This record gives sequence, C-alpha cells and structure tokens, in this order.
Amino acid sequence: MNTILSSTLLVSAAYLLQEHQHTSVSEGFSQSELFGLLELPFLLIALVFCFLTAKRLRGGKFGKGMNLIAWGFLVMAIGHIHMQIDHLYGYNLFNELLGNSIGKIAWFTALIATWGLSALGFYQIYKASKI
Repeated sequence: MNTILSSTLLVSAAYLLQEHQHTSVSEGFSQSELFGLLELPFLLIALVFCFLTAKRLRGGKFGKGMNLIAWGFLVMAIGHIHMQIDHLYGYNLFNELLGNSIGKIAWFTALIATWGLSALGFYQIYKASKI
C-alpha cells in the first residue's frame, strides 16, 4: 500500500512540475530552472559516494562495476552542469570550443559514454552477483 501511495504522489508531483514549469519563482527563476539547480548538489553527492563505494570495494568484480558507474556519473554531472550553464546563461561550451556540428556530436558522445559506462558497470555487478 505504501508503494502505491508513494508512486501516486511521485507521479502527481512530476505532473504538477511539468504543468507549471514556466511559473515564475522569486528572483526570475522558473520552477524548472530552480529544480535543475537543486539537482546538482544531489548529483554531486551521489558521485562522491559512487567513488567512495568503489574505493571501499577495493577492485574485484563489484568494485570494478561500481567504478564504471562512478565514471558514468562523473560524465553525467559534467553534462548537467553544462546544461544548466547553457540554459541559464546561453553559453554552450561544446559549441564554443568545437563549433556547432562537432559540438552536437561531442554532446551525443558524452550521453552515450554516460549510459554506456553506467550500463557496463551495472552489468559487471549483475554478473558478479550470480556467483
């Protein structure tokens, strides 16, 4: 019952945020901008604990998988910081350094790297858990 209630609340909150994402909050930030900024500290905390967990596991099959996930989170964190800078200030570092076409390819490559490293890490942990 608790799972159903929490899932319903989560879906309702997500719907409300999506409906009102352009509602102005104090200081001129929209709700989507505010939540995008609030997401960053939690992402960085998750990143720190990923690397700490990988270090604590000291290699091995679980440690290698966690290390891959941590690197995937690092790429993701850099991408999210880049997205916030682009969204808030209109400055796209990839396009500025690499040009519009290659910048888009670099952004796509970063997405693939994030997903690929995370998936490979979870797969390694999955394989290790089948002992």
